[in-house]
Amino acid sequence: MVVPADPTQPGATDSVSYIGPSKIPIRNIWLLMLYASDLYRHTRDERKTSIEENPDDIADLVAEILAGSVERRIRRNMSFAYQSRDAVLNRLRGRVDLLRTERGQLLRRGKIACRFDELTIDTPRNRFVRAALTRIANVVDSADLARRCRTLATTMGRMGVGSHPPHHNDLSIASFGRLDADDRQMVAAARLALDLALSNESQGTNYLSRPYTERQWWELFEKAVAGFYSFVLKSCGWNVRPQSIKRWQLSTGNGAILPVMKPDIILDNLKENRRVVLDTKFKPIIHDGKVNSADLYQIYAYLRSQEEDDDPLWTSASGVLLHPVINDKVDESVMIQGHEIRFVTVDLTAQAKEIRNQLLQAIQRSPLCQPT
Repeated sequence: MVVPADPTQPGATDSVSYIGPSKIPIRNIWLLMLYASDLYRHTRDERKTSIEENPDDIADLVAEILAGSVERRIRRNMSFAYQSRDAVLNRLRGRVDLLRTERGQLLRRGKIACRFDELTIDTPRNRFVRAALTRIANVVDSADLARRCRTLATTMGRMGVGSHPPHHNDLSIASFGRLDADDRQMVAAARLALDLALSNESQGTNYLSRPYTERQWWELFEKAVAGFYSFVLKSCGWNVRPQSIKRWQLSTGNGAILPVMKPDIILDNLKENRRVVLDTKFKPIIHDGKVNSADLYQIYAYLRSQEEDDDPLWTSASGVLLHPVINDKVDESVMIQGHEIRFVTVDLTAQAKEIRNQLLQAIQRSPLCQPT
């Protein structure tokens, strides 16, 4: 549940809403969803950077991008696809369903059961987009934008697109071929629009439509951090590799019995001769005055096990354990056998601009360039 702001907190206003007992502002949840989305990484829109300073407008921005994408696709014709159908017809089409035909004695009535592929606009992808238009219309602040989204949803319905949404992870939604590559931005906007709508229903009070588990919060935070670095640091010469699998450097023995190492994010900057191995957590960074030993051993193993003569970046690589916090700040570092390991936090109750700065400072205390 999203609760109203506490007026006793500094900077709190009655217009701010929070999620759950941790009291994370819903606008910051939207900010994390924006960072984690394909729309943020792949869409070149000048408003994306400015929207970080006012994340309350994220829903309106996403709805406007979605509506514009749908309007362009309607002008150029929505994507069609073949879908398998079973039907009883007066003529032969496709393949005959012999069992159904015989069981129903259809030939006596001049009919036949057929299985065939039909070209249709009522595809899972188009239904997904129509559902996103309907849902985001209930979240945006602009009445004109809400009306525009509902009108487009109605137009898609008149064109033959059904109102029943497909599964959120339907493979046909995210798979793009050469002929339907123009759908990519539209689907990315639709996916983010549905995520925003699922975390907010504006009827005077905001609620989580589906409560997030701790694992889902962790995954959202991890994807948001990776998405942010992938987009923002590209102009500074950084190469960002999320979820890279690393192998143990064995001299002998059976490596198959060893667990696979999978750091959340590896950031390389060849110009600065730097490598940062970053692992995100979604739990308290300090417990009883100590860092969690398992987390420390994990980041230590990532760093020391990859040292190679032919890859000097690993020899001087640094590690970062990045944790979200509420109204707190931790930034400590130690040097262990030539590798700096930092323990850093991001305050999810801070303003969006401050969250951005904290993410940048997590990998470089003094910014060496002006990122995108």
